[in-house]
Amino acid sequence: MESQFGIAHVWTQGDFVTRAVAIILLAMSVASWLVIVIKALDLVKFKKFANRSQDFWHSADLASGLEKLGNNKVNPFLHMVLEGREATAHHRKTSAHLHDTLDISDWVTRCLRNGISEFTARLQSGLAILASVGSTAPFIGLFGTVWGIYHALVAIGMSGQSSIDKVAGPIGEALIMTALGLAVAIPAVLGYNALVRGNKGILNTLNSFAHDVHAYFVTGARVSVDGQSSGNNVLPLKKGA
Repeated sequence: MESQFGIAHVWTQGDFVTRAVAIILLAMSVASWLVIVIKALDLVKFKKFANRSQDFWHSADLASGLEKLGNNKVNPFLHMVLEGREATAHHRKTSAHLHDTLDISDWVTRCLRNGISEFTARLQSGLAILASVGSTAPFIGLFGTVWGIYHALVAIGMSGQSSIDKVAGPIGEALIMTALGLAVAIPAVLGYNALVRGNKGILNTLNSFAHDVHAYFVTGARVSVDGQSSGNNVLPLKKGA
């Protein structure tokens, strides 16, 4: 009867190392797809926040601008405005502290930069998993292949049967591990590159928004595209808003 070869046969006939490699590859695949799906959903959400961020500048006052940004606590654009407002109020109301040696521009810049750094760390969380899977999965699969070929050759040598049909089956079966390693690594690499590109776009938009927020709370006007303060569609600065 002709032997049947495949992934199921590799699992049933494989030893502890072969099964361990298969389990590791499966776990890496599940982990990478979870990261890709979760981070992709976050990216879609943050892009919606970015699209709505320009509505903030077309508001009558700060309070109505905040309403347009919504009340979602994970909205980084809302967080930038709140950070800028709190930094401005803190600088004006507090008495002699170490930060009083900084002018209001430096103080607001520091607070906004901290907010951007925290959001950047959040965006990049999980990407290390994709990078690790993409770089190590092919080698783990290759290790499984080498291990399988070694044991296949040992078994063939002990049986004394070296015909092509006896060699091709076990060797081809061992190569499945390499294919599995590539199947795990390729989506992780593609997902990593796509997420990094999407994160870069969100961060660029957030940095531009934070620059305008800084100018608004320091000078009372948003900086226009040509770098000059513009009075068009600028929210009047209202204390206590």
